[in-house]
Amino acid sequence: MKRSCINMFMAASVFLFACDKKLDLYNPNFPVTETFWQTPAHADAGVVSVYNAYALEGTYTRSFPGLSDSRGDDMQGNSPWSDLELVGRFTIPSNSAPVEWVWRDHYLVVNRANQVLRYVPDIADDLFEAGHKGRVLGQAHFLRALAYFNLINTYQKIPLVTEPQTTADEYYPETAAPEAVWNQIIDDLKQAEGLLPISYEGVTGPDAGQKGRATKGAAAGLLAKAYLYTKNYNDAAVQLEKFVAAGGELNGVYSLMPNYRSNFNTVNENNAESLFEIQFTAEGGTDGNWTGEPNANWRQFSAVAVTYAAPGETWGGYSDYEPTRSLYNAFKSEQTTDGRSDPRLLATITSYEPADNSTTVYGLPWPYSATNLIYVRKYTYDGLGLIQKESFETGGINYRILRYADILLMYAEVLNELGRTSEAYPYIQQVRDRARLPVLSTIKPNLSQIQMRDQIAHERFLEFAIEGQRIHDIIRWGWLYDPAKLAQLRERDSDFNSWRPGKEYLPIPFSELNNNRNLSPNDAN
Repeated sequence: MKRSCINMFMAASVFLFACDKKLDLYNPNFPVTETFWQTPAHADAGVVSVYNAYALEGTYTRSFPGLSDSRGDDMQGNSPWSDLELVGRFTIPSNSAPVEWVWRDHYLVVNRANQVLRYVPDIADDLFEAGHKGRVLGQAHFLRALAYFNLINTYQKIPLVTEPQTTADEYYPETAAPEAVWNQIIDDLKQAEGLLPISYEGVTGPDAGQKGRATKGAAAGLLAKAYLYTKNYNDAAVQLEKFVAAGGELNGVYSLMPNYRSNFNTVNENNAESLFEIQFTAEGGTDGNWTGEPNANWRQFSAVAVTYAAPGETWGGYSDYEPTRSLYNAFKSEQTTDGRSDPRLLATITSYEPADNSTTVYGLPWPYSATNLIYVRKYTYDGLGLIQKESFETGGINYRILRYADILLMYAEVLNELGRTSEAYPYIQQVRDRARLPVLSTIKPNLSQIQMRDQIAHERFLEFAIEGQRIHDIIRWGWLYDPAKLAQLRERDSDFNSWRPGKEYLPIPFSELNNNRNLSPNDAN
């Protein structure tokens, strides 16, 4: 396990009930609700099990990043597994296994967080070291909010479950109003922000000094994003000013890493730019963390690296997804101040670039007969001095959920939406400066609000390419229902030719609709 990071191999997630009190015989290896939630150690193990559920097939080990990326105009499926192409074409059927896995594992997060929030408050306060109980609850609120944020943005219509399900009727929740889900996300994040520390350095308890746990900054940043997604620009501005305004509680806590690639390798994890990331490791046992309960042989790897990596027998890349040519061209559309390509290009895409001294793949000479091929480099080991082993169970690169660059570009967007367009320039420029791009206010002065929207969309396209964000930006901006924007999307990515209204979301899994008559299909079903 990575040093200083949370030990996610612990889990406290199997809670069984005895059928007959005369037979109250408990296996200590499988704790039950009646005997488990007794100590601060139980509380901490419970919240660690919530983190654990974010490192599964349907959360961030593989499927959720892939199914999110492929629906944007920055990525396309190119896999023998047809589901991975169909999802990008917005024609994925509701009985698709990856569609079901994303639903399944995110609700596993919710279930585990619900247990922490229900049972930890009943553990005696005087058993905890100072602040530890509040931090446990704050983490559970944050992790549940993140799960619901992902679910509603992916499926559109979802059930809202906030208590452990203990009776038969509770196993069949009905579809909630979207407003109720967003209200819950916002409430959870407010609770988390109030309970969590800025850092775990200096706290007392089993979490002391640990990196990888949710912090006040993670909660405040995700709350800002929730306000932005719901078009509550005033409250979003208040949240974001905590990071960027003089005297803001979180001002100075985060900063951009000098090297963009530092955000996507194993050397600079949990760095100054990272507000929250999912912890992975290439080390460990023999059993894959695809789903379910961990055991002594469990490995907490990420399969994103090999799933996205360029094809090659030496490093074993699958290349199930590939960057779009429009993304490549967008990186080439503007040169740096010293006349070179945007440095984010070669941190994001593996391409043949003699002018930029990049003609290798995994350190080996360009292995393909054609020099115009492009593959994904972000979140792979290409360019990091490593040859990936011939196994998909090797990825140890943490998956970044929220970066300070997003805080800056969200604030620029909020300012523009509030009619303060001229004030947006400096926050965009901070991101552009790292990429050594010209001063925007000089080359494009006095942009109108509409023009600035397009500029911010372009900046986000490049900064967050292949980070699971693009489809959500496209949806919240309403581009799919704007004929001019839809035409642009179809020009950039032919997958959008088969898009139909509602298909921007993943369908509610057929198995869920079949088993729960209280669920409603969404517009993608």
